[in-house]
Amino acid sequence: MKLLATSDLHVSYQDNRQAVETIAAPDPADWLIVAGDIGEKFADVEWTLRTLRPRFAKLIWSPGNHELWTTKDDPNQARGEMRYKQLVELCRSLDVITPEDPYVVFEGPKGPVTVCPLFLGYDYSFRPHGATDVASALAIAHKAGVVCTDEYFLHPDPYPSRDAWCRARVRETEERLAQVGGPTVLINHYPLVRDPTFVLRYPEFALWCGTALTADWHKRFNAVEMVYGHLHIPRTTHYDGVRFDEVSLGYPREWKPRGTTRVKLHDVLRES
Repeated sequence: MKLLATSDLHVSYQDNRQAVETIAAPDPADWLIVAGDIGEKFADVEWTLRTLRPRFAKLIWSPGNHELWTTKDDPNQARGEMRYKQLVELCRSLDVITPEDPYVVFEGPKGPVTVCPLFLGYDYSFRPHGATDVASALAIAHKAGVVCTDEYFLHPDPYPSRDAWCRARVRETEERLAQVGGPTVLINHYPLVRDPTFVLRYPEFALWCGTALTADWHKRFNAVEMVYGHLHIPRTTHYDGVRFDEVSLGYPREWKPRGTTRVKLHDVLRES
């Protein structure tokens, strides 16, 4: 019985969709984490979750930015928090665990761990050199030609901004995590610390990659591992003795050159 993870499946790409069709649990008792960015269209998210849910004992989802986009060609035009709530209801109808559900306990090789899917967003606090506030940070990014598509498709309704929505989510999630005792696995689409973004080809993109408000959460909330995606740079790093796993598949142009032939499922609580 293993706790496995992946993210950034981006099933709007046919090659990725075919790769998802091959995903299966090595053991029927295995659990699977999907740490966001399944796709942009509501129907694609539903297809993926329906495909994966029967293949694992439990399926756990944290939203990415792409699930929260509202694009003109999606029949579902819900925006912002309403779209997120609809995705949560979809998950519940399929018996998929979301950040709004009670955290579940996994019996790991070293004992029980509480598995905590999170939805936090970003607040533009991972700012480029020379930026003093959100406006100047965005201006630097625009000048460099680095602008996340979220600026056009990810609406924060009813919040006044994406950073305000992020701060509200951080406050709510912090209160929940404070009630958890014992070791945890923290799951979020974005890394909880800024350090993983230092390897980005375009450093300005870090603006859309998390919040400084969670920089100590892996220590405060007794994490044995932090699982994330978004960066499309799958790797393992350690901060303060805690393992951080970036588990994304990414776009075909990214995973095909690696010689990948199927989706690699990361063993979250592996020994090494």
